[in-house]
Amino acid sequence: MGSPTQTPPRAVLFDRDGTLVVDVPYNPDPEQVRPMPGAAGVLEALRRAGVRCGVVTNQSGIARGLLDEAQVQAVNARVEELLGPFDVWEVCPHGPGDGCACRKPAPGMLLSACRRLGLDPAQVAFIGDIGADMEAARAAGAAAVLVPTPVTRPEEIAAAPAVAADLAGAIELLWGRAR
Repeated sequence: MGSPTQTPPRAVLFDRDGTLVVDVPYNPDPEQVRPMPGAAGVLEALRRAGVRCGVVTNQSGIARGLLDEAQVQAVNARVEELLGPFDVWEVCPHGPGDGCACRKPAPGMLLSACRRLGLDPAQVAFIGDIGADMEAARAAGAAAVLVPTPVTRPEEIAAAPAVAADLAGAIELLWGRAR
């Protein structure tokens, strides 16, 4: 993680599956999209406060041939329909062995999102549900909060810079650090 922010983040980036929406592995079907509890309210409050929001998501199902880019775009459109518009989307279509610079835990997508938002990574926070999310934020220089799910490994929780029970708790941690 970058050093704790001295001022509230100007943008919050979120992992998609397991963080904003219930994780349906390699989901090709927009009808299966279900927001995580509290996600809509958290996003609405951030937007009302002028905080920009974005999504940074690994979608290796594309590289694996399990879904295509159009299906991922349709699922992302459904996420926006249910949770409101995002200022930036970053999607990595590569598989774990492809050696790209974008796939989390690499920082490529976070750095790209920051550039597209016109912000330094130190002005941005990232919320995710697994260790790769935390590693990507640390490598990018962004603040990070882990919101564990049943698939989050204990060692990922132990290594996280900050841990919250839910998205609202993650936001409270980020804004509490800024005081």
